[in-house]
Amino acid sequence: VRPRPTPDAGHLGDCAMAKYRCPGCDYTYDDTLGDAHEGYLPGTPFKSLPEDFTCPDCAVRYKEDFQQIDD
Repeated sequence: VRPRPTPDAGHLGDCAMAKYRCPGCDYTYDDTLGDAHEGYLPGTPFKSLPEDFTCPDCAVRYKEDFQQIDD
């Protein structure tokens, strides 16, 4: 008997979730949580955000400026 997947299992897949921090203001994007206010559902990987993504807090830093951080 195969176990049933949880509702999020298909959405999150097998990819590792990570966190990314804006070096300008310390806003942190967490892949696991997403950012509902900005329209990014939980489980949305930072790498899949648009290339023109800017920090929603300071609006100064771009996606390529964000640094991956450890938990």
